Amino acid sequence: MNRNHKKTKGLGLCSGGLDSILAGVVLREQGIHVEWITFETPFFAADKARKASKMTGIPLRAERITETYLKMLKNPPCGYGKHMNPCLDCHALMFRLAGQVMAAEGFDFLFSGEVLGQRPMSQTRPSLRYVEKHSGYDGYLIRPLSALRLEESIPEKEGLVDRERLLGITGRGRKDQIRLARQYGIVDYPAPAGGCLLTDKGYSNRLRDLFEHQEDTLERDLEMLKHGRHFRLDAHTKIVVGRTKADNDMIQGCIDPAEDTILKTMGFPGPLVVMPKGGAQGTVPLAAAICAGYTKAPVNQPVGVMVTFPAGEHTVEILPVKPGSVSKLLI
Repeated sequence: MNRNHKKTKGLGLCSGGLDSILAGVVLREQGIHVEWITFETPFFAADKARKASKMTGIPLRAERITETYLKMLKNPPCGYGKHMNPCLDCHALMFRLAGQVMAAEGFDFLFSGEVLGQRPMSQTRPSLRYVEKHSGYDGYLIRPLSALRLEESIPEKEGLVDRERLLGITGRGRKDQIRLARQYGIVDYPAPAGGCLLTDKGYSNRLRDLFEHQEDTLERDLEMLKHGRHFRLDAHTKIVVGRTKADNDMIQGCIDPAEDTILKTMGFPGPLVVMPKGGAQGTVPLAAAICAGYTKAPVNQPVGVMVTFPAGEHTVEILPVKPGSVSKLLI
């Protein structure tokens, strides 16, 4: 099969799901040296990929790409899916970044576990073609699980990969993959499920609001979107209200005391409330009233709320505003 003396090397994108695992194992069975690369942002993690690497012994590198990813996410050429998920441009970006590693480190091709027809939007024939074309490495992408249904790649034409030992799986069914998993002794793999927050309606709504009202986006801003209730008080002011003690702790870890305003009720147990980057003048009383409204304080009795600004703190006495009356401000 291999016309070269050196061992063929393939670098694959790995999500940690069964398809990713199988793609690596199928190529490794040909005697190809395979490695994986996975990417991390606040929207998706590498935990499953690390577990897959440990299980299979396939080497994995994980790279944080938030800054690069945000540039694409704010204006994806192919647009978004149902929510804020730019699936086609996301995949193209990941292959482009993986391709840079491929070129720098002497890999012969890129691969992934994508299956033709498995996902109605991102894994159609035109979609797979779009990703390959816009990756910058046209002809060097192999989808081992569906390769027999796709155009022959350059590595296959050159004899670096034996096309006859690749597969022709299509569609949304999982029977072929499960059979292969048994064949290769793979028993511990995650159920198919979306692991990207950009496909989540609630998170996407908050992210869209953030992009609309804030020019610069930091990782901590994106992490804070995962926690609490978010209220838009005006064009310049948002507050985040913790739901539980654990939620409060997570929000606390996202706070920058040099920029944010923090509110906490006095005399009644209540949520941690943060006003990221402060806010417009005059919004503190409303934020304090909402903060007090999430306690068991009587609505007709003023509650003390400690407000901590970057420059100092003071107490506000305010009547609680119950959550139902401000639900229209929820993002």
